[in-house]
Amino acid sequence: MCVSSHSFRPSGFARQSPGTIAITVSHATSVTNKGKNKSMLWILFALGAAMFWGMYGPILHKGQVQLGNPLKALLCVGFAYFLVGVLIPGGALARAGQLGGFNGPGILNASIGGALGALGAICIIWAFRNGGVPNYVMPVVFGLAPVVNVAVSMISHPPKETPNPLLWLGYVLAVAGAAMVLYFKPAA
Repeated sequence: MCVSSHSFRPSGFARQSPGTIAITVSHATSVTNKGKNKSMLWILFALGAAMFWGMYGPILHKGQVQLGNPLKALLCVGFAYFLVGVLIPGGALARAGQLGGFNGPGILNASIGGALGALGAICIIWAFRNGGVPNYVMPVVFGLAPVVNVAVSMISHPPKETPNPLLWLGYVLAVAGAAMVLYFKPAA
């Protein structure tokens, strides 16, 4: 890695006190195959997504139980998606003068992606409604989602070379990991 002041990447963990861990961040970029520097800031956003989605199931389940109806919970999810996914980017695009210029294929694929996300939320809500609890439902979702993601990505963007055999081992380990989390989870 080349050291630069243009982007950040997590560089390590430091124990602060019993039960507390701080992530240290250093300035760095990675060098791509073409020799150009590429920001590693994406990893912070990926970790943020993992944190938010990791909290999603337990908090959604709690809200669903408190509301007494999964459709009420889904309505709240939809409202939150509207606030976060429509008003904020719409305002930012309008402020930047970029609210126009959409194209058909981009609209179609982004809308399908959004619908798939909403269908996933519906599936989680119905899993909770039918007796699932977050510490069972979410490991299944997050253990298998990466496997599905890589399979769909390989179909839509075929690799130029034959995948490394360790990819298939990764599939098995991801599924086994989800199963182990379910089997060995602490009792509620």
